[in-house]
Amino acid sequence: MTLTATGPRHADTDAPLIAPLIERWSPRAYDPTAELTDADVRTLLEAARWAPSAMNLQPWRFVVARRGSESFTLIHDALMGFNQAWADSAAALIVNIAELTDEDGKPRPWAKYDLGQAVAHLTVQAQHDGLHTHQMGGFDGARLAEAFDLREGLEIVSITAVGKVGDASSLPEPLREREVAPRSRKPLDELVITAA
Repeated sequence: MTLTATGPRHADTDAPLIAPLIERWSPRAYDPTAELTDADVRTLLEAARWAPSAMNLQPWRFVVARRGSESFTLIHDALMGFNQAWADSAAALIVNIAELTDEDGKPRPWAKYDLGQAVAHLTVQAQHDGLHTHQMGGFDGARLAEAFDLREGLEIVSITAVGKVGDASSLPEPLREREVAPRSRKPLDELVITAA
C-alpha cells in the first residue's frame, strides 16, 4: 500500500483547522528518490526564522543535511533504535539546537520553548509545500555536538526528518503497521485544565 499526503492520514478534528494542520502527520516511509532544492531548504528555514521568540532573541540553530552528504551520514549514524531503520530515506535531516546561554554564559530560559515554536513553523511550512516531517528524540547528542563542534550552551533537542512520503511496505514490521494505523489524539477535555 502506498501512502500519500492525502487520503487516510487526514486528522479527524473537532473544530475546523487549516489544511496543513489537518494533513500533517509524521511518516517513517520516505521516498528515497525525492530531493530538496536549495529553495526548499531556504523556505523551511525562513518559516522557522519568523517564529515568535522571547525578546526576539531567536535562540535556535540548525544543522541541515541533505541525503548523500557527509553531514547526513554523521546524523543518521547518531540516531538510535528504530530511527536508523527508516530515516536514511528522508531527503534531509535537520538537527534542532537550542541556545540555552548566550556567548557570555547568560541563561536563555525560554530557548527550548522558542526552538519548539521554530520547528513547528518549519513543520507547517513543509506540509504546506507538499513535504512531510518526522520529529525524533532518539539520538546521541554528545556525538553530534562533537561532530558539529557545538559550543557550550548549545543543546541538541531533536532531529527532524524531511521529505516526500514513500511506500509503507518498504518499512520493517512493526513500523509498517504503525505507518497505516488510524491517527488518534486525546480529547480536548483531557488536555485543557480550565477554559473560562
